[in-house]
Amino acid sequence: MENNKVSIERPRNWNDVASLFSRNHECLFFQLSHLTQHFLVAALKLLSTIMELGLPLFPGIKFPTPRNTVLARSSPNNLPQFSSNALSSTSISVKPPTKTVPGKPEADVVVIGSGIGGLCCAGLLARYNQDVLVLESHDLPGGAAHSFEIKGYKFDSGPSLFSGFQSRGPQANPLAQVLDALGESIPCAKYDSWMVYIPEAEFLSRIGPTEFLKDLEKYASQNAVQEWKKLLEAILPLSAAAMALPPLSIRGDLGVISTAAARYAPSLLKSFVEMGPQGAFGAPKLLRPFSEIMDSLELRDPFIRNWVDLLAFLLAGVKSNGILSAEMVYMFAEWYKPGCTLEYPLNGSGAIIEALVRGIQKFGGRISLGSHVEKIIVENGKATGVKLKGGQFIRAKIAVVSNASMWDTLNLLPKDQLPKSYVDRVKTTPQCESFMHLHLGFDAEDVREDLGIHHIVVNEWERGVDADQNVVLISVPSVLSPNLAPPGKHVLHAYTPGTEPFELWEGLDRRSAEYKKLKAERSEVMWKAVERALGSGFNRDKCEVKLVGTPLTHQRFLRRNRGTYGPAIQAGQGTFPGHSTPIPQLYCCGDSTFPGIGVPAVAASGAIVANSLVSVSQHSQLLDAIGI
Repeated sequence: MENNKVSIERPRNWNDVASLFSRNHECLFFQLSHLTQHFLVAALKLLSTIMELGLPLFPGIKFPTPRNTVLARSSPNNLPQFSSNALSSTSISVKPPTKTVPGKPEADVVVIGSGIGGLCCAGLLARYNQDVLVLESHDLPGGAAHSFEIKGYKFDSGPSLFSGFQSRGPQANPLAQVLDALGESIPCAKYDSWMVYIPEAEFLSRIGPTEFLKDLEKYASQNAVQEWKKLLEAILPLSAAAMALPPLSIRGDLGVISTAAARYAPSLLKSFVEMGPQGAFGAPKLLRPFSEIMDSLELRDPFIRNWVDLLAFLLAGVKSNGILSAEMVYMFAEWYKPGCTLEYPLNGSGAIIEALVRGIQKFGGRISLGSHVEKIIVENGKATGVKLKGGQFIRAKIAVVSNASMWDTLNLLPKDQLPKSYVDRVKTTPQCESFMHLHLGFDAEDVREDLGIHHIVVNEWERGVDADQNVVLISVPSVLSPNLAPPGKHVLHAYTPGTEPFELWEGLDRRSAEYKKLKAERSEVMWKAVERALGSGFNRDKCEVKLVGTPLTHQRFLRRNRGTYGPAIQAGQGTFPGHSTPIPQLYCCGDSTFPGIGVPAVAASGAIVANSLVSVSQHSQLLDAIGI
C-alpha cells in the first residue's frame, strides 16, 4: 500500500453498520468522553445501506400507549423534589436489602442489575413514563462503578478517569446525554495530565496539541517526533464527522431511519464535506484495526509503536492490532486539541450512580437492592418476569432487560427454551481476563507534595502491555476531591487492568492459607508501583486501610462469570452482539452488547434498549426536549 494512503472498503449491508456500533472495548481506567467515533462510521454505512436493513432488531414489540409522557426538561414545579447535591451520600434514597421487593410485584419493564448500562436504560424508561423496576443483587447500586466506604475512606471500585460530564447537545458523551434527559448533573474537578512510568523515563504526560511533542523530543528521538506528526496529519481529517450523529438518537429497529438518519442527514453531509477527500474516502477504514493505518503510513519507530499500543490498551484493553481505528481516531482528536481537559466527579464514581438513581426515582422508577434474580421466567415462549432467590415472582408486562454479562444471563434462562446456536455462541465467546485490586487509605504527610491523581506504570515493553503483572494503573482521587478521605489523608485505588488470569485462582477457598499466599504474591506488583508513584516517604505498613481484591472478589461481589472484564472481541475478528435475544421480550444491555466495554459504551447500550422499547414519536420528542 502506498505511503499516506488509506484503502477504501465498500460497505455491504447492515452487518457492516452494526460492526461499527459493536466495538468500544474500553479499559476501566481510561474512560474517554465519547462514543461518537463509532457513530461517525455508522453514519457512513447507514446512509449507504439503509435499504438493506431487513427486519428490525427488536421484532414483535408492541409499543404501549403513552401515558401523559413527561418529555420537557425537569422542573421543580412539576416534579418531586430530590436533592441534586452530588457531594452528599444521602442525596439518594434506596430501599435496603430485603427478601421481597416492596410495593407491587410487577412493572412494565424489569431491569436485572444496576450497572451504569442498566441504570441508564431504567432512567430513560422512567423518563418515557414507563413503570420500571431495577433489581440489584448487591446491597449497593452501581455494578463495577459502585463505591464503598471503610473507616471514613470512600473508594472507587472501578472507573476513575472520565471526561465529558459537562458536555451537552449532539456532541455530548452518551452518559452526559442520559443525565441531561434526567435533569441531573455531576460536579467535577478538571485537570489535564497524568504521570507515566515507562522503561525509557518517568514524565508528566499532558493532553493537548503540542505538549507530547516535547516529551518525544526529550525521551525518544526526532524520528519519533516526525512519525507522530505524520500520524496526526493522516488521521485527524477522519474525525470531522465524529460529532454529527448523537448516540442517544440510535434505536434498534427501523425507527432509526427517522431518529438518526433523516434527522441528522444535513449535519452529516456537512461534516463529510468538511472532512475533505482524504477523510471522506478513508472513513470506511475506521472499521479495521488501527495497526493497519499505522502500517500503511510505515510508522516503525519503537517508541511510537509502543506508545500507541499503550494508548490502545488503556482505551480498549487490546493493543493497536485489536482496536477499531474509529476509537483511536476519536481519542486523538479529543486529546490533542486546544483546551481539552479531563474530569473527575466530586465524591467519586459513586456520584455518577447517585445521579442516575435520583433520575430514576424522580420520574417514578424503582430500585430494589439485595434482590437477587435466580431465574428469568419464560411463558409461552416469551420472557414474562423473573424469580428472586427468595421465591418471589416479579412480572414484567412489556420486557425484561438483563444488564448482566452474556454468560451470567445465559445461566438465568431455561436451557430448553434456547436455540443451540445461541448457547454455543455465548459459551465460545472469548473472555477478557480479570483484575487484581489494591485499595489503600493513608496519611497524606507521608507522600510527595506534587502528587497527581493518575499514574500509569509499564514495567517492560518486550512482554507487551497486555501481559499479566506488567501494567499497573493507580488513582489517588482525594488529590482532587479531598472529601473522599478523612482530613489530611488520601484514598488510593491501584489495579492490573483486565490482565489477571482467572485460572490461577479457580477453585481456591478464600479462607485458605494458599489463597492468602497467592494474594500476597500477586499484589506485590501493585505495591511496588504504588511505592514508585508515591515516593520514598510512603510506608505500606502505616496504611490505615489495606484491601486486596482478586478475580474471586470480582466474581463474588460483581457476580461476573469467572470475574471477567467482558467479551474479548478484537476489531476485524468479530462483533459485539446486539440487544435482542432468541427469547421475545428479553433484551440485554451492558458490556456484553454493542457498542462494548466502558462507561460511554454501556451508557449507550442502555439508551439504545430504552429507546427501542418506546415509540418513534416518544423517542423524537425526547431528542427535541434535550436539544439534540
